[in-house]
Amino acid sequence: MFPVGLIQDVRFLHHDTGPAHPENRGRLEHLRSFLANKSLSDSLLSLSCEAADPKVLSLVHDSAYIEYIQKTSASGPALLDDGDTRVSSASWEVALLAVGASIEAIKQVHSGRIQRAFVACRPPGHHAMRNHAMGFCLFNNIAIAARYAQQQLGYERIMILDWDVHHGNGTQDAFYRDPSVFFCSLHQYPFYPGTGSEREQGAGEGLHYTLNIPLPEGSDMRDYREAMKNQVFPAAEAFEPELLLISAGFDAHVMDPLGNMQLHDEDFRELTELSLTIANRHCGGKVISILEGGYHHDALARSVVQHLNALAQS
Repeated sequence: MFPVGLIQDVRFLHHDTGPAHPENRGRLEHLRSFLANKSLSDSLLSLSCEAADPKVLSLVHDSAYIEYIQKTSASGPALLDDGDTRVSSASWEVALLAVGASIEAIKQVHSGRIQRAFVACRPPGHHAMRNHAMGFCLFNNIAIAARYAQQQLGYERIMILDWDVHHGNGTQDAFYRDPSVFFCSLHQYPFYPGTGSEREQGAGEGLHYTLNIPLPEGSDMRDYREAMKNQVFPAAEAFEPELLLISAGFDAHVMDPLGNMQLHDEDFRELTELSLTIANRHCGGKVISILEGGYHHDALARSVVQHLNALAQS
């Protein structure tokens, strides 16, 4: 069994936001080039993916919103919200591909072919709400994949760990009243998108199945380590997840232009190793990691290599 499956596809570059946009194709172009020059080949299994059936989008999103994304994309370049989420004529198909890649990674891990997978996709997804786009995100890749894992593969308890510098408000919203998905986010706060206070803990049957760990500007690995050990580990122990999904944003890096945190390349290795402590104890080591943010191209590429090395060796 290969330790880590890797999904990357040149078609992800076709979502055209323009060269000046932070979430541009250069993120993955640089990552692809960087990975090609690193000695990771023995630890990685390249996986193919196809666009998701649009029907799976309704696991998380409203039908009117799905139709809106399709039609707006077809009309060419457009802004979907207050100015930061853009689409081009290829964005509908690329967004379906990102969802399809996330689902394929889960299917491959579930089959036992691999134990862990990293999905290097775009557009990202964790800000996408049920009925509107925001924060560069069109469809919520990780939320749709989690629902697919429950409905098609039989998982009853899934944990989503989001360490992007921005709070994953769309993912939180998708599962806020659901006790079968435990959502945990470590993020800079106060910061975009304005959500993610520790008071947000879920509602109804989902109360206490959302754990927000807001961290102040300038937090470093010591703060993340303390949060993982003192808050995330006990929560996972109580929940006993069967599958761990990671919203892997790398924009808490000290060099990232959109965040104000102090993580370095090697800190993402440790953060991954801490996450694997949960997966190894509760999930048979099964982890699917899906790319979210990370906007300094070199820092993103180096941090992903640290992440992949940890996934392969821990």
